[in-house]
Amino acid sequence: MAKKPEEKAEAAKEATAAGNGAQPSLNVLTQYVKDLSFESPGAPQSLRGRSEAPAININVNVNANPLGENDYDVVLTLNAKAEADKAVLFNVELVYGGVFRIAGFPQEHMLPVLFIECPRLLFPFARQVIADATRGGGFPPLMIDPIDFARMFQQRVAEEQAKAKVMAS
Repeated sequence: MAKKPEEKAEAAKEATAAGNGAQPSLNVLTQYVKDLSFESPGAPQSLRGRSEAPAININVNVNANPLGENDYDVVLTLNAKAEADKAVLFNVELVYGGVFRIAGFPQEHMLPVLFIECPRLLFPFARQVIADATRGGGFPPLMIDPIDFARMFQQRVAEEQAKAKVMAS
């Protein structure tokens, strides 16, 4: 059965009250490149055309640290390594961060906001930095596929729970 308008308004009031009376807000205050490294140890030989595509291994990590009452520094780390014939063609590492002001969310939603929503907002910009770095290094731009930060977060939580069980036994 559908809710009446007054029931919807009451539910919205209750949701707002659960979040300390403020409407939830997520604002990006700034974004920055903290560290960028591009290496092509085999250049210029590694820049010659190849008949087969290189194997590319990509690692992703997310960290968050509080800066104040509502401000958080979220850091997205991307490492991409391309290899062909057991030789490294290139290795690019990027630490890309953002400062976010997060207010009005219930405490139980803070970790998902920090580890899912914030990196989701940073990713397109970090992806472009990686693409520009590989293009500048003489290779085709590396366009990293979209990342499922929700799945990454769930895996991280499961790993932490498994560690806690091992420590407790």
